[in-house]
Amino acid sequence: MNIRSVENLHPNGQLVRDALDRLGVASPIVETIDSSPTAAAAAAQLDIEVGQVANSLIFEADGEPILVMTSGAHRVHTDRLATFLGAHAVRRPDAVFVRTHTGQPIGGVAPVGHPNPIRTIVDTTLGDWPVVWAAGGHPHYVFATTYEELVRITNGVAFNVGDD
Repeated sequence: MNIRSVENLHPNGQLVRDALDRLGVASPIVETIDSSPTAAAAAAQLDIEVGQVANSLIFEADGEPILVMTSGAHRVHTDRLATFLGAHAVRRPDAVFVRTHTGQPIGGVAPVGHPNPIRTIVDTTLGDWPVVWAAGGHPHYVFATTYEELVRITNGVAFNVGDD
C-alpha cells in the first residue's frame, strides 16, 4: 500500500475523525502518498480492486445536495437516481456547491463530517466487498470501512446507482 499514518490531521480531516469517533468508527484515517484523482488511482495506491473504492459524489437534485457513495467500478445513472429520489433533475454541481454543503473539497469529500446532514444514497454494489475505502475530508485522506457501516454512519439508503 502506498499510504502512511497521519499524526496531525488537516482541519477537514479532524472534523471527519471527530464525526467517526462520535459514530463509533475506529478505523484510522490514513494519507495516500500520491494524489488519487480517479478510483483507479486510489485503488492502485491502496492495493485493492477499483470496486472497493467508495466514491463520495455530490449531486444536486432539484436544488438540494445528495451524497452518493458509489463503487469506483460504477458510473452513477442520473436518470435512475432522479426517478428513485422523485426529483425532476439530478446534476453534478460546481465545486462551490460541493464545498458549501460538505465543507470539503471535491476529491476529498467524506461520507461524514459535513456542516449539516446530507441525504445519502449508498450503492448496493459496495456490499460485494468485505472492506471498502472512503475519503477522509481531504484529497489525500482515506479510511477503511464496510458497506454496512457506510449505510449506518450516513443514515443512507441502499440503492443500485450504476448503469448495469
